[in-house]
Amino acid sequence: MHARVNVFGNPAASRFLKHLNAAGRVVTDSSLPAATQELVKIRASQINGCGACTDMHTKDAEHAGETSVRLNLIAAWREATVFTEAERAALELTEQGTRIADAAGGVSDEAWARAAQHFDEDQLVALVELIALINAYNRVNVLVRQPAGDYVPGQFG
Repeated sequence: MHARVNVFGNPAASRFLKHLNAAGRVVTDSSLPAATQELVKIRASQINGCGACTDMHTKDAEHAGETSVRLNLIAAWREATVFTEAERAALELTEQGTRIADAAGGVSDEAWARAAQHFDEDQLVALVELIALINAYNRVNVLVRQPAGDYVPGQFG
């Protein structure tokens, strides 16, 4: 399988991705816990059917010490006992923020309030930025049919 366009070799795509990566560094450098960041990236990527991002972020999370049990249960987080209440709130916000078109009211006040119980304002801002960012990456990769499976942790960093 090959991508429809080489986003790494195309000058316009490279410029665009450079700016997305810069935005990503703002979130990475925030006080939002790194494990939560990976869970959010994986869950949004699963919802969007982005194999490339799911491949990357599950491997990065595993490389950072995340357990296979938690990685395997991300899609079923509501029934899983392995996530903290803060992680569950972040996953709920991720799902609602990723599926905005599916809900007439967008993100519910209840989901926001649950997240606000666990994260300070700066962390909430980072969470919002991360959800928006991973959805942008997902859309680029899904649109161009970026192949998945060959990612090596640290490959892009």
